[in-house]
Amino acid sequence: MMKNSSPGKPHAVLVPFPTQGHIIPMMQLASLLHTRGFFITFVNTEFNHRRLIRSKGREWVKGFKDFQFETITEGLPPSDRDATQDPAALSDSIRKNCYPVFRDLLGKLVRSVELPRVSCIISDGVMSFAIKAGDEFGIDVVQLWTASACGFMGYLQYAELIKRGIIPFKDENFVEKGLLDTQIDWIPGMRNMRLKDMPSFVRTTDIKDVLLNYMRDEAENCLKASAIIFNNFPDLEHEVLDAITPLSPPIYTIGPLNLLCKDIPSSPVNSFRPSLWKDDRACLEWLDKQKENSVIYVNYGSVTLISEQHLKEFAWGLANSKHPFLWIVRPDVAMGESPILPKNFLEETKDRCFLTSWCPQDEVLSHPSVGIFLSHCGWNSTLESISAGVPMLCWPFFAEQQTNCRYVCMEWEMGLEVGHDVKRDEIELLVKKAMEGEKGKEVKAKALEWKRKAIDATRERGSSCRDFDRLVTDILGKEEKLL
Repeated sequence: MMKNSSPGKPHAVLVPFPTQGHIIPMMQLASLLHTRGFFITFVNTEFNHRRLIRSKGREWVKGFKDFQFETITEGLPPSDRDATQDPAALSDSIRKNCYPVFRDLLGKLVRSVELPRVSCIISDGVMSFAIKAGDEFGIDVVQLWTASACGFMGYLQYAELIKRGIIPFKDENFVEKGLLDTQIDWIPGMRNMRLKDMPSFVRTTDIKDVLLNYMRDEAENCLKASAIIFNNFPDLEHEVLDAITPLSPPIYTIGPLNLLCKDIPSSPVNSFRPSLWKDDRACLEWLDKQKENSVIYVNYGSVTLISEQHLKEFAWGLANSKHPFLWIVRPDVAMGESPILPKNFLEETKDRCFLTSWCPQDEVLSHPSVGIFLSHCGWNSTLESISAGVPMLCWPFFAEQQTNCRYVCMEWEMGLEVGHDVKRDEIELLVKKAMEGEKGKEVKAKALEWKRKAIDATRERGSSCRDFDRLVTDILGKEEKLL
């Protein structure tokens, strides 16, 4: 544990869910709090800390002034595989194993005479064991919900969907029977929803499904926290936020965090991007050589798995569109094997294609050459697309990505949806529609409109800046009462 020369500082212990999409916004929040004078303890799992060391180098992850990394085990068998752990196995293991190891770590932090007094815990919205540990030590716990508010409200409906007998499904033929088209018209703040628009763990015949139960319980447990932080801004999800407010402890909307971080002073902490894969910056040089708004950027995020057939359909759809494209193909993206693209596809597209395993996505989306983003609709990717004013082609994989997709395409009108069973002709048609047609101009205009609203929210005295100031003031106010 590092020594600290500022024992009077407020001390925040941050606990992200151990996947890339959750670690990044938690680190962004850590940077913002660090800039406001907080000492930060950032708690990774041992598995992901080893990945960070391989990705960023040992020097980067030793910690910084008034910032340290700590680790806990999530309880899965040891592994050095450079891939995201299975979500169901990971969630089940966290539920069974993380409370006692985090409680022991928290006790060590509380008893330390070298560190500032722990002021608060900020844990991921799906790591509610931290609430129980915080209660044991009399420490307030704030939950950072790293996904959308519409996704949060969707998870809060799981118990009602079970109560009404809508889920679990009676047999595996629910898709063929059209049951996913069932209208869900009773959710506060969410209009015109269908079962297919709900977070995807409803698509099960097993009442004991791990992720169905985990996400239902974790969303409900969020309501027991001292407060909830949402990585969004009121204009984007005002109806659902208004519906959540009376159910919830105090809410802070402080997003998009990637924009809120842009204006903070440069420092080693603020420049640390906790990527679990090595970024390939050569793709930015390739983008420099492309025409403005000409490139399709393709990235399915850090968890999505694709069948070999779907991978080929995407490949040939992109190739047949004749537009240049930057495609992120993770080593673990293909189901059960390393991704193998057809040799004749590589020959066909060699002059207008850049393939790599990972990239600095916020910089890519902000590049003037990028015209559209083919995405899984994860919340970080959606917010980064909004922040850059880039419209989306949406192919949601799982969790609340289906809900995000519906909002991107129907509510915010800045995207087009790709059918779940991907066909090359559909990809070619959608790309041309987005890059060349009138619909493309419409979704681009909407994307730019949302970009302006996001910038307004995160500029000085904007709604997200005011809520972040309120969050800091409230944490410090509670700290002063304890002294």
